[in-house]
Amino acid sequence: MCAKQVKKEPREIPTTGHEWDGIREYDNPMPRWWVWVFYATIVWGIWYTIAYPAWPMLTEATRGYLGQSTRADVAAEIKRFDDANAEIKAKLVAAPLADIPANDELNQYATQAGAAVFKTWCAQCHGSGAAGVQGKGYPNLTDNDWLWGGDMEQIYLTINHGIRNATDPDARYSEMPKFGADGLLEEAQIGEVVEYVLQMSGQEHDATLASAGATVFADNCAACHMEDGSGDRTQGAPALNDAISLYGNDRETLTASVYGARFGVMPAWAGRLSEDEVRAVTTYVHALGGGE
Repeated sequence: MCAKQVKKEPREIPTTGHEWDGIREYDNPMPRWWVWVFYATIVWGIWYTIAYPAWPMLTEATRGYLGQSTRADVAAEIKRFDDANAEIKAKLVAAPLADIPANDELNQYATQAGAAVFKTWCAQCHGSGAAGVQGKGYPNLTDNDWLWGGDMEQIYLTINHGIRNATDPDARYSEMPKFGADGLLEEAQIGEVVEYVLQMSGQEHDATLASAGATVFADNCAACHMEDGSGDRTQGAPALNDAISLYGNDRETLTASVYGARFGVMPAWAGRLSEDEVRAVTTYVHALGGGE
């Protein structure tokens, strides 16, 4: 005789009371393994904040009883590389600047180290490829058009002391007069000399105005830019007889330059960069294609 099976009545599962669009939210208990894992992560989190730097204080975070410091780790890693490169850095500092490109060992190290320095400190203005920003006053360092000279010595001096800054007494310095703003030239004369500069650089121009502008140029501009417009590196006066221009060489931009002048500033990097870093980035810039 078989035992009679008793049919179990379905158990009513309690709900949280939330219901939306006919869907009820059951109040089932969480799986026990999940609860214990949750409690374990809480305990682990509390231990972590005690063992490692975690809680911010007034001047620093709590250090943690394990004494772990990511800053110290980074400093130690930097020191390790500095110690490894100490010998080659000393050679770089001791070598005459003009001899660095011809020395394979120094040139290879300086070019690679200089690229890192350039991307960190110089690319913001000169661009990641060092081609500058056209029309914005940031020089292209990949051509052979230099305001102050493009050999190793001149590049080194420019990087070390900067241009027209207020922090280095040895900064490169030149200042173009504000011919219009200060009333040195009349509006008609500015228009004439601009046409003459357009003529010198091989652009479309008004020949009649350019002819009159030649006299204005000779009387007011040739002392710095030279009679043929070739410029003067000793005072940072740009060449005007080519198609290369720091701020732009269209009629409107040239008029603005003559009227109000330009006064670009480059910071001095001596003191911010170490001597070996200055020499390295000098070598890198010199090797970009326009070094002399």
